[in-house]
Amino acid sequence: MCGILGFYNIDPNQKKIDRDLLVKMRDTMVHRGPDGAGLWESRDGKVGLAHRRLAIIDLSASANQPMVDSSGQVAIVFNGEIYNHDEIRSELKAQGVVSWKTDHSDTEVILNAYLNWGIACLEKFRGMFGIGLWDGRNRELWLVRDRRGVKPVYWTQRNGCVIFASEIKALLADPCQPREIDHFSLYHYLSFLTTPAPQTLFRGIRKLPAGSLLHVSDRGNVTERNWYDLGSRVLPVEERTEQDVAERLLHELRVSVKLRKVSDVPVGVFLSGGIDSSTNAALFSEGGRRRVKSFCIGYSGTKSYTNETQFAREMANQIGAEHHERILTIDDLIDFVPRMVELQDEPIADPVCVPVYYVSKLARDHGVIVAQVGEGSDELFWGYSSWRVYHNLECWNKLPVPRYLKYAALKGAQAMGWGMSTPWELLRRGVDGEPIFWSGAEAFREAEKQALLGPSLKKKLKGYSSWEAIQCMYQRFRNSNIEKHPVQWMAYADLHLRLPELLLMRIDKMGMGASIEARVPFLDHVFVEYAMGIPATMKIANGESKHIFKKAVKGVIPEKIINRTKQGFGVPVHEWYESRLGNKMKNSIQTFVKTTGLLDESFVSEILKSGRGTQIWYLYNLSEWWKKFIN
Repeated sequence: MCGILGFYNIDPNQKKIDRDLLVKMRDTMVHRGPDGAGLWESRDGKVGLAHRRLAIIDLSASANQPMVDSSGQVAIVFNGEIYNHDEIRSELKAQGVVSWKTDHSDTEVILNAYLNWGIACLEKFRGMFGIGLWDGRNRELWLVRDRRGVKPVYWTQRNGCVIFASEIKALLADPCQPREIDHFSLYHYLSFLTTPAPQTLFRGIRKLPAGSLLHVSDRGNVTERNWYDLGSRVLPVEERTEQDVAERLLHELRVSVKLRKVSDVPVGVFLSGGIDSSTNAALFSEGGRRRVKSFCIGYSGTKSYTNETQFAREMANQIGAEHHERILTIDDLIDFVPRMVELQDEPIADPVCVPVYYVSKLARDHGVIVAQVGEGSDELFWGYSSWRVYHNLECWNKLPVPRYLKYAALKGAQAMGWGMSTPWELLRRGVDGEPIFWSGAEAFREAEKQALLGPSLKKKLKGYSSWEAIQCMYQRFRNSNIEKHPVQWMAYADLHLRLPELLLMRIDKMGMGASIEARVPFLDHVFVEYAMGIPATMKIANGESKHIFKKAVKGVIPEKIINRTKQGFGVPVHEWYESRLGNKMKNSIQTFVKTTGLLDESFVSEILKSGRGTQIWYLYNLSEWWKKFIN
């Protein structure tokens, strides 16, 4: 796990890259790589690659990056892990690749795989990765983001250069990089708590979508395309009975967890006490020679959030783990907010960023450098209670009710003052032929956003909708091999938006902020492809959330944990808002509104008076980001 950075100076009239600037930009990411730093420049000075290293696999100096082939023409910087690197190395050796300078570096495996198979080598990799690869033979640059978007890659193009990095703050360390808000991205942020790829909240800075690559030719042509498409890989499961599917599911998860144990440094697990993290911990502990280390976070003095530490302790005892806990207070949150915003780069308006950072720091403080996390299971197996509501609404919307009656109901509800309510927005989507489910995380509905925007922005974005951000995604789903069922659409949508740009980014940014590598077994691409081929009827049988997954892990973890009500990794934002945090949030938001004019002052005041803690947090995260990066 590392921080990567690079320049490609396409314009022949431009001077050579600035080495000192490259170092300065690289070292904004020291938290991503405290174990070492590297720099490489092409002979003509037109290409520069830089790297910060968090040593995980092959700790030797020979595995340092940037790594260059024996000819000196092909160079790579890489962030992530290739879990099947040993297997690929053996395959390359069998095909006659004998030039190896490392014992077991996965970076060198990528380099030699590219030299042997070209960019098609990506299909071989089982892992998470953000890659920058320079091929001097053809004077072309490749940027790659892994299938599920676990690792970020940001890039920008200006003054004849393509510049990329693992973090936006590295790009901003260049004084020539503009700092301006992208208004269309801001609109989507107000919908989804994050900015959908390929945009970011910074105008002119983009991020690669999950499963995509960027190719820059020697003529300066910049082409972005998907290299991986989930919809074309999913096939209906071959197993016919629930029991057979459950057994295959558990087998694939076991393989995924085992692969993610590969490391030359200590590995632990984040353990909340829920079904996902408990399964992760149980499978991780199988066949281990060392005692597993597990980590959990709770809160002090809250009424709205019940700590799960008791369940985490019970699970830790069952697998014989060395368990560690930390109980957070409101002071921990207040102290962390400035650092949180700095680590985020662009707002990731999920308050769970706070406990994710502290559980990562807890692990690092106890000598663990790699941690297994449970993201992805809820999306694959119908794990959210709100999804049940969306599923029912989608089914009702398909009833043979004439469209004019739905439209009349919509107008009637609007006339009664319900035009900004959630039920009205969901009805509107159904009437307009859109899917009712857009994302598992929605901050403000369309009518609310129109009221929330300031006068100039309201005029600029008149008629615009966040449907624009997911319309193409929905069309890809309709054209895919995946079963056309509301539950499968919800999984597909969150796999392509909420997970890569919100949940996985909070894991990446907060984990790396504590110099921790987080691994996600539930999002192994083989496991995901199998899970998405399971019929929806098996996922929602008897109206039970995670039905088939619970069947799969029966006997692996206690029945008590399997059957307990899902709680989720929450944060008592409302209570903290009502406490000392409230005035800080209000002052920050009001300053942002008055200074920028981007939001409507009176409507924001209504939100602040309403005490809707989560929506206020979304605006607070935005205002603090603006203060740090724009103002």
